[in-house]
Amino acid sequence: MLTFLFSAVFCATYLSPILSHVKGTDFTEQDMSHYSYLEKAYPYDELRPLTCDGQDTWGSFSLTLIDALDTLLVLGNHTEFQRVATLLQDTVDFDTDVNASVFETNIRVVGGLLSAHLLSKRAGMDVEEGWPCSGPLLRMAEDVARKLLPAFQTPTGMPYGTVNLLRGVNPGETPVTCTAGVGTFILEFSSLSRLTGDPVFENVARKALRALWRTRSDLGLVGNHIDVITSKWVAQDAGIGAGVDSYFEYLVKGAIMLQDEELLAMFHEFDKSIKNYTKFDDWYLWVQMHKGTVSMPVFQSLEAFWPGLQSLIGDISSATKTFHNYYSVWRQFGGLPEFYSIPQGYTVDKREGYPLRPELIESAMYLYKATGDPTFMQLGRDAVESIDKISRVNCGFATVKDVRDHKLDNRMESFFLAETIKYLYLLFDPENFLHNTGTEFELGGLHGDCILGAGGYVFNTEAHPLDPAALHCCSRYQSERRELQDTLISLSQPLRPAADQSEETQESIALKPGERRTARALSCPTQPFSAKLAVMGQVFSDDS
Repeated sequence: MLTFLFSAVFCATYLSPILSHVKGTDFTEQDMSHYSYLEKAYPYDELRPLTCDGQDTWGSFSLTLIDALDTLLVLGNHTEFQRVATLLQDTVDFDTDVNASVFETNIRVVGGLLSAHLLSKRAGMDVEEGWPCSGPLLRMAEDVARKLLPAFQTPTGMPYGTVNLLRGVNPGETPVTCTAGVGTFILEFSSLSRLTGDPVFENVARKALRALWRTRSDLGLVGNHIDVITSKWVAQDAGIGAGVDSYFEYLVKGAIMLQDEELLAMFHEFDKSIKNYTKFDDWYLWVQMHKGTVSMPVFQSLEAFWPGLQSLIGDISSATKTFHNYYSVWRQFGGLPEFYSIPQGYTVDKREGYPLRPELIESAMYLYKATGDPTFMQLGRDAVESIDKISRVNCGFATVKDVRDHKLDNRMESFFLAETIKYLYLLFDPENFLHNTGTEFELGGLHGDCILGAGGYVFNTEAHPLDPAALHCCSRYQSERRELQDTLISLSQPLRPAADQSEETQESIALKPGERRTARALSCPTQPFSAKLAVMGQVFSDDS
């Protein structure tokens, strides 16, 4: 087990245990005080590490505080998790007149709050009765997600890229958004629906996915940017990198988390086309989506998630070969430039930066777990040493502006703490609870009979782990509650012929004021209730 230091700071707390493990270095409390997001940047979204202050970037809601919260627990810092979670509940307000990225708010804020909610009991927080189907962090996640829903009100069901958190979609908002901005909601939104019982979130996410699926070309490819009103492709470059990446990721991870054959079938069809038209010598190029001709022979750093995704579907051989290509670029520069020209073997003009992205480290974690090959552990060592040597400054870790000369930029994105540090730590900590294979678990749910935390966590694209067992637990509870509600509705209606009942609706005390539901004939539940229920002398037992 890795050793780590407990401290009420947000940056050195994360890297120091990894550095200690890899290099044998230690930080004093005084050293670490210089690395504090809470000390230097809160309540702004991000820390500016060169000037030791903060800035708002994605929405003015203390983004790093939310995005990095679950990383604290991954490193074992329960007390700091509790403190920050309480601080979030007391101070963060999403009723603000700001324009926010629908995509980024979903993966960083909704995803971060959901993950923190699902991990809160493990962190030693007092949880509500019925957890994980209720809780303050879950309500915060639901609140944010509801502010994103107006973006999905388009003729196609594909969302706008930006929404005002207070006013909805601005009248002049562009209808053009990237592919990932349409297809990267099913993990967070289906989790919300199944935890809260409100199907609207999963419904809009699925509608967007299916609308996007229908736009693929005759070659089976999708482009980079699409008009969400007309379904017309505006940018027709097809690849696996920026603007597209997490769409494919969510098809695979959504299929795993939800046990959904439709999503997996979609991915397999895309995978065939990707291999047929974009793969060359274990690199993946960009091609014209209708013709298959190469449009950009470049490797983008965001593509480095692909080997990890391949490992999830068992394609280890292909994943390993591609990983080694990407790793060779890392060794060349001490990081991955945003764009890398494959024919020239060098960076692309104005795309030389490395903002401390996690994708190659993420793939290393998945592949090391799948194979045990020490090559993937070596990438982790290289990453820790490079980041520490190149980007560490007085108040944090700075974006590398240019990998050729290692000049720095005054920014530390929240994903550095949410993803890069987390994946590094998990790579070096095989005993971490997130690697659990069912040897330990906890109980939860309304009746305390749900097995939770037994493993099989699914990471969203911002590295926020979600527990599929919690979704199943709450879905079962919501199904039982709906069954009971429907039974009470049927009992509240006057007896009528069956034909009449199917056509009329009635008010019921089992519904909210003003809500109406079609009357149904009384029938025994098709699924057993967790507790026995007596209605008008009838007993619905576990074997009904």
